[in-house]
Amino acid sequence: MSREFKVLQTIFVLFFILSSSTYNSNGKFIPEGAAVFDASGFIVLTNTSKHSYGQLFYNQSIPIKEYSSFSINFFFAIVPEHNHRGSHGMAFVISPTRGLPGASSDQYLGIFNATNNGENSNNVIAIELDIHKDEEFEDIDDNHVGININGMRSVVSASAGYYDDKDGKFHNLSLISRKLMRLWIVYSQSDKQLNVTLFPAEISIPPRKPLLSWNQDLSPYFMEEMYFSIRASTGSIRALHYLTSVLIAPGVEDPSSLELIALPILPPYPKKSSNKTRTILVVCLTLSMIAALVASWIGSVFYWRHKKVKEVLEEWEIQYGPHRFAFKELFNATKGFKEKQLLGRGGFGQVFKGTLPGSDADIAVKRTSHDSRQGMNEFLAEISTIGRLRHPNLVRLLGYCRHKEDLYLVYDFMPNGSLDKYLYRSNKNETQEGLTWEQRFKIIKDVASALLYLHQEWVQVIIHRDIKPANVLIDHEMNARLGDFGLAKLHDQGFDPQTSRVAGTLGYIAPEFIRTGRATTSTDVYAFGLLMLEVVCGRRLIERREAENEEVLVDWILELWEIGKIFEASEESIRQEQNRAQLELVLKLGVLCSHQAASVRPAMSSVMRILTGDSQLPDNLLEVITAEKLRGQPEISMEVLLDMNSMSALTITNSFISHGR
Repeated sequence: MSREFKVLQTIFVLFFILSSSTYNSNGKFIPEGAAVFDASGFIVLTNTSKHSYGQLFYNQSIPIKEYSSFSINFFFAIVPEHNHRGSHGMAFVISPTRGLPGASSDQYLGIFNATNNGENSNNVIAIELDIHKDEEFEDIDDNHVGININGMRSVVSASAGYYDDKDGKFHNLSLISRKLMRLWIVYSQSDKQLNVTLFPAEISIPPRKPLLSWNQDLSPYFMEEMYFSIRASTGSIRALHYLTSVLIAPGVEDPSSLELIALPILPPYPKKSSNKTRTILVVCLTLSMIAALVASWIGSVFYWRHKKVKEVLEEWEIQYGPHRFAFKELFNATKGFKEKQLLGRGGFGQVFKGTLPGSDADIAVKRTSHDSRQGMNEFLAEISTIGRLRHPNLVRLLGYCRHKEDLYLVYDFMPNGSLDKYLYRSNKNETQEGLTWEQRFKIIKDVASALLYLHQEWVQVIIHRDIKPANVLIDHEMNARLGDFGLAKLHDQGFDPQTSRVAGTLGYIAPEFIRTGRATTSTDVYAFGLLMLEVVCGRRLIERREAENEEVLVDWILELWEIGKIFEASEESIRQEQNRAQLELVLKLGVLCSHQAASVRPAMSSVMRILTGDSQLPDNLLEVITAEKLRGQPEISMEVLLDMNSMSALTITNSFISHGR
């Protein structure tokens, strides 16, 4: 295939840009997001802030289906803040749009987000250079190359490295070694094969054997016009992602045609200004006799404190879960659990904000007492449950610690706090902005997705037992995450849960749970229904300051529904006509989920289908909900009703509902 190359050289960085019919010669590479042209001669895709992401994209679309093959070749390097830790990585991306709307940082690499990840409609192909092992996406390790289709779970992946042509041996490469490397990507439509080769920048001739070779026809994923880009992102741990010399060509381009005259020297990760002062201070103190005496005294104090807080690893700590933190590490992270680090208090202890020494990763530390058997059981439940769960809408447990009479759970820090602070007027700061309806609807769907995972998608059934706004946390991108598994119960799929003591928060406990002491997925649905109503109405379940008929939220909404004014139950700030259909849907669904009779409540799978628009509520739902008693056994369950309603209209009599409000 004939081709022409136009070399564009600037004082910053060298690009090889094709000027054939495939690539318009007027096109150019453009940085977006955190990406900038650096004075050192590179493009830097991320900066020194946490949760940053950027991209370098070719601003002309490419009619990729017109060519039987293409190749991509570029130099890159990752310089982490800390020598052996980095997050999250970078990727070469082929996408139908120049930028993907709503892309997130962290594990999504600036490509996808929690909502669209894995959607077949994405039509996105990515070659990821991943430096963070994420169990959610089944990553093989924290230093690998993967081929991804429409999501962050790789269809094929391998640890970073290359095969030596001389002896065929595999040589490992560290993606965060701060050394310049090259990536060569070749796709042949005739062979239906995608090859990916990674090798050090100093090797001029690439290895013959690729690191990854995937036999797959990619044409079904290609649109008529596609865009090429290179993206990177960070999380709570910072890293700089460098890029230089990019060659994109139709056909199988020999990567030896892309060479650097001299390998550039990567600048070190920028040090904090305080480090210099600290170094000078340490040197001065070291040369001083007074420093020697002070160091001796500090050493003595440290010895006795270390002896005092020495921890013993017990059998239950070996059996359960994730990373165990040293008490000293958490003590330093929270500045000695000082009052100013306190985030909040609850029935199960205090929560402190902390920063892990050496990584600057923000964490939340929950401290509880285990001086009773009940406290220990709740602690073990949370470790054994959430420590094994991986879902974007669940708060991630990072580790735990036991010290003296206290137990500690360490989570990802959620900078926007809990949902209840946004909903209740009495708790709102005057300067705090209220939630938009779009944000509220997404929060509802996020919590529903988490509950569906707990009830039906994990290997065991998990009943949360304490769903309420205070246990829904909001991350830095306003995504909702369900937390606090101190009351959680597990049982195998297909088996009934065992009877246990009644536990939970007054007002959110289902009536049958109080009578029988048996928690089920339906009791979680009951609490979720109430949470939906609170989110839409922006008030508590019971408000003594309201008018008599408005004190009990559920009864008031049902009363408005019966007179055709349910829309007026929504908070005034979100009550716009364009939101009317969604607002009424969520209010009706919330009343249905919080029905007194467990047999009337839908399962979370049905709730999720209704929220996503894949299923509809019955037209005569109000008649179903307000029916007083069932004469005999139910003729049809709510699950069957919802499934049938999506196919045809039904007429329901009040003879199949056991309890009304």
